[in-house]
Amino acid sequence: MADLYSHFHPDEHRFVDKAQEWIARAVEQHAVKLTDFLDPRQAFIVQSLANREGDVQVRFDGGYEQAERKRAIVAPAYRDIDEEEPGIGLLCITSDDTKFTQLDHGDFLGSLLGVGIKRDKLGDIHVGDGACHCLIASEMIDYVHLHLQQVHRAHVQTEMLPLDRLQAALPSLETMGLTVASLRLDGIVSDVYRLSRAKVLQPIKSGRCKVNWKPEEDPSKPLKEGDVVSFQGFGRFKLLEVEGETKKGRVRLKIGKFV
Repeated sequence: MADLYSHFHPDEHRFVDKAQEWIARAVEQHAVKLTDFLDPRQAFIVQSLANREGDVQVRFDGGYEQAERKRAIVAPAYRDIDEEEPGIGLLCITSDDTKFTQLDHGDFLGSLLGVGIKRDKLGDIHVGDGACHCLIASEMIDYVHLHLQQVHRAHVQTEMLPLDRLQAALPSLETMGLTVASLRLDGIVSDVYRLSRAKVLQPIKSGRCKVNWKPEEDPSKPLKEGDVVSFQGFGRFKLLEVEGETKKGRVRLKIGKFV
């Protein structure tokens, strides 16, 4: 087990234990486990652990093809899990309030959590022009439908819809160009959010930054194309492209900020 832990950040050890238990129960007790919604890093951990054990299989489902957050079905290898229900419901939130159009992802997430459910029970949240479509664990969707009456200061109505009526709002990226001295995490974060290097160092060291959903406490970690960085309180960005060096030896980058 100590060798297993060496592959994961200390903050992830509790989840590793939980995932290892799901897999052990599938192998030893022939149990089928439907997990809560997992972020991409958690899904990677589950799949990695399953790959180490030959007698187990995992299927991920987030309600639609491009889902970021997904539930997992962990089962013995012999079990046919293609027809297993992933336990995902769709809640449509609308409002006649003019303030509704000004609400963003964080407003909806905060209000959903405010009715008393855990983040693990929520999948992706899609904010559209006239409605917000939320993927919710089916065992909690009736509760949310009953209790969610306000988002921020806008009164709302909710309706449960079949999954095939999902209006997915794929993430939009606001692109920006940067020139940096190196690909160090702290330097790029400070430039993207226009903060001094000193102001990003401590938050990174204290675990408030993630690279590809994994906690990263090393400010000097080099980033690479495709990396997704989240900085607590400021949002997320993706390193889209390393475009080469300037004549002065600085590195040109194309960054996409999630909006």
